Amino acid sequence: MPDIEALLTRWQSAGILDATIATRIRAWESQQKHPTGIRWQGIVALILGAILLASGVALFVSAHWDEFGPGARLTIVLAMVALFHLAGAYTRASFRSLSTALHAVGTASTGAAIALVGQIFNIQEHWPAAILLWALAALAGWALLHDEAQQILTLLLIPAWLFSELEYYSQSHIGQSVYLGRFLFAWSVLYLTFFLDTKRKAVQGILFAAGAVAVIVGVVSTLESWTTWGEQTSLPLHVKFWGWVAIAVLPLFAALFRFGKSFVPVAAAVLVAAVLPWCSHTWVVRSNYPQAYPNSYTQSEPTIFAHALVAAIAIFLIWWGVRQASKALVNLGIVGFAITVVWFYFSNILDKFGRSLGLIGLGILFLAGGWALERMRRRLIAQMSPSTAATEAVQ
Repeated sequence: MPDIEALLTRWQSAGILDATIATRIRAWESQQKHPTGIRWQGIVALILGAILLASGVALFVSAHWDEFGPGARLTIVLAMVALFHLAGAYTRASFRSLSTALHAVGTASTGAAIALVGQIFNIQEHWPAAILLWALAALAGWALLHDEAQQILTLLLIPAWLFSELEYYSQSHIGQSVYLGRFLFAWSVLYLTFFLDTKRKAVQGILFAAGAVAVIVGVVSTLESWTTWGEQTSLPLHVKFWGWVAIAVLPLFAALFRFGKSFVPVAAAVLVAAVLPWCSHTWVVRSNYPQAYPNSYTQSEPTIFAHALVAAIAIFLIWWGVRQASKALVNLGIVGFAITVVWFYFSNILDKFGRSLGLIGLGILFLAGGWALERMRRRLIAQMSPSTAATEAVQ
């Protein structure tokens, strides 16, 4: 009813409804039986409770870890995983939200269990394989439970495993940061667009937030370009091949399942990721202390083409957000464009003025630029769809 009341007030203010019809709608709604779901306070309590429970168990086990032998350690690890999942199964019929939280803690504990078992038995370490096993456990949970929490864990752990494998095999090679940044950029755009208009709002919200952070990290990492330090060698051919499979082939294949929502942005992201590292100026630096540092190493800095390319992909995300009627994507694109403008100002303009003039220019940039971007944001949101124009344009 509070939501209905807000809408009725807005429609009456706009002259769409008169007082008589609004009163009739209120009377009719008050007689309906609305399903009672868990309120946001309960959801917050479940999320915080799950996080605190997992943290407490981890701290307790780590504090007493040295007191146990290998057999007791293995028993504790297995019991920790089994207990949470059994408790989740027991409460599933009576309190589904609590069951979802307990199963999520159980799947999170599985990752710790995999790492601890490897430590207990001194297994030969290849840490990306542990993340793969964790991802498979989350995938099994998703297949069996169909919970949003298991889906989120699966969709975060699978690219985490691919990223870890790429990082492991590209370590100490020239261009490692470039390939890792390309991977983050392409996958983040996939997650920003793939779940638009999905009914699973938790999946969309968490993966959108993760993608928003990853897209910035990916751009920064990619712009490190071909910087080297010491006697580094180029990436082996097989690492480059499998790297591009993870960077381009897999995201594009996944985007095919929502072609109209995600394929074009992912293709654009792959293209930008391929070109962006080459939009830099690289030079060789000779060391003055060859005994302590390498004789020479390379450094690089972005050129104006890098700024233009990042601004272009931000504008593309804004356009795609308007096309898909996604307010979140429009806002993210505008924030990205604003960050690019500020980055260009600090990199190419600020050092050409004195301190006072530079600060004055920065203030004008924030005030005028913020005003212009906000006006554009409201206008774009108002153009998304006639049904949301009156509501979202004022937010």
